[in-house]
Amino acid sequence: MGSAIVVYDLALIRELWECRVRKYKQRQKKEQERLEKSALAQLNQQWQYRLECKKRALQLSAQRGMANEFSDFQLYQEQEKKPLSYERISADSGTESDFEEKLLIFELSGEYWKEFPESLIEMTDLRVWRITRTSIHEIPVYIEHFQDLRVLELPRNCITELPAEIGKLIYLKELNLSYNKLSSIPPELGECENLEKLELIANLNLWELPFELSNLKKLIYLDLSANKFHTIPVCVLRMSGLQWFDISNNLLKELPEDIDRLQELNSFFLQKNIMTYLPNSLCNISTLSMIVVSGDHLVSMPTAICCSPKIKFISLFDNPLHSVEGKLEDESEEEDRSQKEKEKEFMQTYVETLKNRETAPSYTTKVSLTCHL
Repeated sequence: MGSAIVVYDLALIRELWECRVRKYKQRQKKEQERLEKSALAQLNQQWQYRLECKKRALQLSAQRGMANEFSDFQLYQEQEKKPLSYERISADSGTESDFEEKLLIFELSGEYWKEFPESLIEMTDLRVWRITRTSIHEIPVYIEHFQDLRVLELPRNCITELPAEIGKLIYLKELNLSYNKLSSIPPELGECENLEKLELIANLNLWELPFELSNLKKLIYLDLSANKFHTIPVCVLRMSGLQWFDISNNLLKELPEDIDRLQELNSFFLQKNIMTYLPNSLCNISTLSMIVVSGDHLVSMPTAICCSPKIKFISLFDNPLHSVEGKLEDESEEEDRSQKEKEKEFMQTYVETLKNRETAPSYTTKVSLTCHL
């Protein structure tokens, strides 16, 4: 009896193998697409794009020998948020303002982010950081190498402290640390002498500012609302250029008599505190055009403030601090922050409507608004 011969259907085997190859390629393609859509992959792609632009810029400068020209490139345009190609701008072409508007922007959001991506340390040319709604607890100390930073927006994260190295950002103009968990501000922040806007809304445990912040002479906008300040910090009274000051929803019992040191102050927000009077020294601030207070506890105020046609004096008869009707004792911290945010948005909207009116009202008598927020 002869040996058995096994005959294979090679076409069937080939079809089976090709099917497996196709499935493998499909899986690889899906994985590649997923990686390309991830935040980290986008950062790497943007970084590679930036490096390529820089190389082209250097090549153009070398070829044309333009020693008196400078160049800039960006990942995003501030308004349109779309990739841009490299553009050269002459230093004497009169387009310096256009040059300043071109920014390198880094954006990061999502609760799954617990720390900054490692590739960020190499992007020292960035002009803007926008990090929101993450689980990040601290800012890396290597931030001192980002000497070109102009805007640092870090609202709604879990940041508990700032590194002293933040004082190295001497060209920083805007800093937003609202809705975090800060209990103190490092004195080194006072070295950011070009800072114009500082927002520290709703950090809840913040009750004092270091005296070194007196050096912020260019600061125009300061928002300390929804914290635990019992008095206006001494450093604030020495911020001579301050125009917009919001210290609402704190624990103020009175204003300092030398509040008139703020000779550039234009808008002053004091609502939701526990003050019983306003000092006469407020009348010495000639630039003052808007005051917003809570009228629940006030028993005395300067007549010149209430009756001045130049000042919009707004007295809100709202719920006193820490006694909102129907508020549960076990209300979560997040709900409390959300309520304060809604109140803040309401006031900002109201103020904007006053500014946008063609004929803004001038209150010659005290205006009382009953607000149930």
